[in-house]
Amino acid sequence: MSEPFLLDSNFFIEAHRTSYPFDVVPSFWIKVKELVSNGKIISIDKVQKELLKNNDELSQWCIDNLPPDFFKDTTSTIANYALLSGWVYSKSDQYSKPAISEFLDADEADAWLIAYAMTNGNQIVTHETSSPNSRKRVMLPDAATPHNVSCIKTIDLFRVLGVKI
Repeated sequence: MSEPFLLDSNFFIEAHRTSYPFDVVPSFWIKVKELVSNGKIISIDKVQKELLKNNDELSQWCIDNLPPDFFKDTTSTIANYALLSGWVYSKSDQYSKPAISEFLDADEADAWLIAYAMTNGNQIVTHETSSPNSRKRVMLPDAATPHNVSCIKTIDLFRVLGVKI
């Protein structure tokens, strides 16, 4: 797995709501813009849709600060999305039908993030944690790991890239 790192929507949402609010830690957001400019981080079209669905301060920041090519098209990942679909359906003894349906919802980003990473060799940056015994939700790390996609947290991303804020 290599750069650029692939960001889940919760990278932005958690930072905005709890860890690095715009008014308290503006240096975080300046650093994010720098990482985008340097091609160190990217995301996908499904994450963009999740981020822009709320007409709030975060969605406006994304519109104002993230270039259109930051959010990559997922069309080319359909073959790996199909593999991932087969995998999650094979786990129907573990996951409930609603959990599988939610994971494979075309508007939800998680499965598409994994498919994109499978196709392009990225690591995913997410705040989701593994919960291998969950029946109610397919957690991103639990679906990524069997497909040789690793997930890291924001702080790990910053350490790997040597980022200081």
